Amino acid sequence: MSSLERNVEMLVNFGLTRNQAKVYVAIAGLRLASVGQISKASKVRREDVYRILPKLEKMGLVEKLLGTPAKIRATPVEEALSILIKHEEEEARKRVSTLKAQTKKFLRHFARAPKLEMEEKAHFALLSDWEGITGKMLAMMKKAEREMDIVFSRSHIMQFIHAFTVELKKNIKKGIRIRIVSELPDHEDSLPTVIERQLSPGKSVDLRYSDLPSSHYMIVDFKEALIATTKEGNMAQNPYLWTTSESLVRVFQGDFENLWHNSTSWKTIETTAVPEKLTSFMEQLRPTNHLIFVYDSPEAKYNVLFNYLKVGLEKGEAGVYVTAEESPNQIRESMKRFDIHVEKHEKTGALNICRYEDIYITDGGFNMATTMNSWNKLYNTALKNGFKGLRVAGETAWFFKRKLIPELVEYEKSLHKVLDIPMIVICAYNVNMLNESKDPLNVYNELSKAHGTVLFTGLDKKLGRMEIRKL
Repeated sequence: MSSLERNVEMLVNFGLTRNQAKVYVAIAGLRLASVGQISKASKVRREDVYRILPKLEKMGLVEKLLGTPAKIRATPVEEALSILIKHEEEEARKRVSTLKAQTKKFLRHFARAPKLEMEEKAHFALLSDWEGITGKMLAMMKKAEREMDIVFSRSHIMQFIHAFTVELKKNIKKGIRIRIVSELPDHEDSLPTVIERQLSPGKSVDLRYSDLPSSHYMIVDFKEALIATTKEGNMAQNPYLWTTSESLVRVFQGDFENLWHNSTSWKTIETTAVPEKLTSFMEQLRPTNHLIFVYDSPEAKYNVLFNYLKVGLEKGEAGVYVTAEESPNQIRESMKRFDIHVEKHEKTGALNICRYEDIYITDGGFNMATTMNSWNKLYNTALKNGFKGLRVAGETAWFFKRKLIPELVEYEKSLHKVLDIPMIVICAYNVNMLNESKDPLNVYNELSKAHGTVLFTGLDKKLGRMEIRKL
C-alpha cells in the first residue's frame, strides 16, 4: 500500500468516504489546485469532484478561491482532523440524544398499557444492525397470513421494495393484503409505477398518502410490529424495536387505522403534469443545473421545453432553442400555440431559435471546443444585453442521425452534472432514437451519469405526464 493510500485509509476512519478522503488528500498535497488537477491527482472522476467539493467546503475542510478557473485550497491537515473529530463527537451526541428521547417515549407508552397476563409471553428486541433488521422483516413477511400494514417515507418504501421484492411477490400471490401509507409526493409520483412494475399489485397492494407520519413502522397480522426509532437517514442507519406485545401493537395499529382513514388514495391524486406542476418545477431550476429530458412524442417535447423557456422569459432570462428534428419556423409556430410571443422576444434578443448547424457543426463536423465557446458567447451576450441569465433547450437528434453517439456522450460528460457556465440546460432526447442506438441501455446510463436530473414524459401514454428523478 502506497503512502497516499494509507493516508486515505486513515482519513476514512475520521468519517470521510473514500472519495472524499482522496479529494482532500490530493488538494492538501497540491496546496492550491483546479478541479482538473484535483481529479488527476486523486483519480476521482471530474464530475464526482464537483459533487464532493461543496460537501468538503461545508465541513470546513477546503475553501474555494474566486478566479478563472476557480482554485481550491485545503484547510491545514491538523486543523482539518480537529474539525472531523468534533463532527464525529457531535454526531455521537445527536445519536445518544435521539435514543434517549425514543426511550422515554416508549416507556410512556409501555407504562400506560394494561398489565400483561403471563400467558401473553410478549417479546421485545432492539435491532441496531442492518442484517438483524432485514432478517426480522423477512421473518415477519414469511409468517404473514392476512395483512401487512406499513408506514414508511417514500425513500424507505423504495428501499423496502428493492430489498424484499421476491418475498412481497410471494405474499401477494398468497392473497395477503398490503396497505402502505407514505407522505404526499412533491413533483414526481414514481412510487405507484415502481410498485406496479416490481410487484404487479392488482388489488393486493393499496397505497395512500397522508401528512408525514410521526413514526415509521410495519405491522403483520395485528400480532407483531417493527418500529423505527427515528425517521432520519436511510433504513440501514435506523435501529428498530421489534415486539409481539399485544398492548403495544394495538397502539400502533390504532395509529395506522387513523392514518389510513384520513389519507388519500394515490389513484385520486392528479398525476398528469398540469401546467401548475410543470411551472413549479421549472421555476425551481437554478444556474448550472444540467438536465436530461427523455420524450416519446412531439407534444410531450413541446409541453416541457416550451414551458421551461416560457418560465425563464417571464423571469427576465434569455432563452436558446436548438432544433434538430424540425425547422426553426416550425418551432416558432408551435411556440405561439403556448402563448410565447416569439416575434417580440426575438426582436429584443430574449429568444434565439437556431438550427443544430449553428451550434454543433464547424467545417462540416462536430467540434466540441467550438460548441463550448458558442455557449460562453451566448451566455455573455445575454448578460451584456441586460438579461438575468440564460436557459438552453437543445435537441440531440442530429448526433443520432449522424451516428456520433460516442462524441455525444463525451460532449455531455464535458459539460458535467454541474455546469461550469452558470446557465440552465435541458438536453432533449427522443426515446425512439435512443432505443435504436447500438447499445441503448449503456448509452442511457452514460448520459444519465453526465446529468444532475432526469425527466421522463409520456408514461402510461398519458400526454404530458412527468416523472422527475434526481441523480
